[in-house]
Amino acid sequence: MRHKVVRARAPLRLGFGGGGTDVSPYCDDFGGVILNATISKFAHVTIEHRGDGKASFHSADLGEDWEGPAESCLPMDGKAVLLKGVYNRMVRDFNGGRPLSIKVTSYADAPAGSGLGTSSSVVVALTEAFRFWLGAPLGMYELAHLAYEIERNDLALAGGRQDQYAAAFGGINFMEFGAKDHVIINPLRVPQDIVQELESGLVTYFTGASRESANIIDEQSQRMRDNHTVSLDALHSMKRAAYSMKESLLRGDIAGLARTLGESWHEKKKTAASIANPEIDRVYDLALAAGAIGGKVSGAGGGGFMMFLIDPPRREDLMRELRKQGGLASTCIICPHGSSAWRVK
Repeated sequence: MRHKVVRARAPLRLGFGGGGTDVSPYCDDFGGVILNATISKFAHVTIEHRGDGKASFHSADLGEDWEGPAESCLPMDGKAVLLKGVYNRMVRDFNGGRPLSIKVTSYADAPAGSGLGTSSSVVVALTEAFRFWLGAPLGMYELAHLAYEIERNDLALAGGRQDQYAAAFGGINFMEFGAKDHVIINPLRVPQDIVQELESGLVTYFTGASRESANIIDEQSQRMRDNHTVSLDALHSMKRAAYSMKESLLRGDIAGLARTLGESWHEKKKTAASIANPEIDRVYDLALAAGAIGGKVSGAGGGGFMMFLIDPPRREDLMRELRKQGGLASTCIICPHGSSAWRVK
């Protein structure tokens, strides 16, 4: 036995530009691009040695538990699915099919369905923890791709491609996605003073209404397969906007980035009917009236976290108005690091 306790974590992310262009079939046919940044909220995982012939899984924030015999392939019975899915793949690929008698615990700093890529960050943190536990030879690209395969193929959970790569790499990235799982991650060397200016004007607002992103993504994908012209044109526009936002960020033009962010949000709403709702539109309009330059719903849409950019001296005024709506308004810090794991004992 090499370890008794191993921990891992992976950051959550905010998507600024191009969200949805990383989803098939759009990225396969046209190529998708994403501008995102990881933040100082994390998915956390602990693996503990048991050695009694049993395996147990505890998803602390979801209140899901499973315990049973440690086998090479555990039953996917609807409890702690993400945890068991990663266990099954890692045992198969990196432990010769030999079962592990362990206890696995996971939790995240934001709820599932919040629009911050929480579920994918949990999968990346789990994969990172097992990588460390088993000594698996995985670099960042391999780790992210494996997490993507587990989530999208093994577990058949609908979604895009950006979340796993954001959680694995960390920082501010411009991502390119093409056919046949071709991925290029371009870490942006944004000067620290520009990062600080971005953080100073950034506000997140949790609506308190988590949503099932898979339904929205399924609708968007179906529209693409049906050659829905309005949705396709909107995705083309969002792709162009991602390039524009990258250039604005690297130049330190945060106001320009914010304006394009808002314009891109209006385009995103055209890609699926369930992305926005009257409450989201009401809060968005209120934020603009309070001085926000631009904003959007993070992730697939439908609820969860909204994000806004504002001139920093007006940030507290915006947060005060948002808090009156009953949700959680907060500041946000960019996390420059991706997933990591360490031995406790």
